[in-house]
Amino acid sequence: MKLYTHPLSGHAHRATAMLSLLNVDHEVVLMDLQSGAHKQPDYLKISPLGQVPALVDGDLVLRDSTSILTYLAMEHDAERTWLPADAAVAAQVQEWLTTSVKEVFEGPCGARISKFFGAPIDYDGAVEKTHTLMNTLFEPHLAQNDWLVGTTPTIADVANYGYISAVEEAGVSLVDYPNVRAWLARIEALDGFPKIQSVAEIMGSAA
Repeated sequence: MKLYTHPLSGHAHRATAMLSLLNVDHEVVLMDLQSGAHKQPDYLKISPLGQVPALVDGDLVLRDSTSILTYLAMEHDAERTWLPADAAVAAQVQEWLTTSVKEVFEGPCGARISKFFGAPIDYDGAVEKTHTLMNTLFEPHLAQNDWLVGTTPTIADVANYGYISAVEEAGVSLVDYPNVRAWLARIEALDGFPKIQSVAEIMGSAA
């Protein structure tokens, strides 16, 4: 199994975290995004959109972070706690996966990539979307629940963790969301869970 990844990608962190949580043996292929390795013909055969992460397991090739989470949970978690088989619970997990690739992408992720990577995204708009998302969904939900779905962590938590955890580095305070901060801490306390690295840590180590 090979994971094509980059430490600056919150999407890739999802896959990295799940592989670590499940203790799945794999090879890490670090993509040099600055040099355009993700746009080279060989990699585009794996990920036609030129994005990370991508997972190759034998003949299976997955180019989307949430599909990787789903595959790993179904293939490598015999107890099916990370993606429960119950239809209603699985549907609730899917709701949060969709949140991670839409609202979290537009809010916390948008603020991060606008601030640090010059993406053509309205930073102030992304900050506003982040606070709206925290106030209307995450904070009230986590006031009543330790995890996003059910009573144990699922891939929904893994999918939503990264960009929310990293948003304060982008200048968006989570001080008014104690339940969100407690949830992030619970995830980080899971055995084998790797915290997402800050941009400063990664860029400093590359200097």
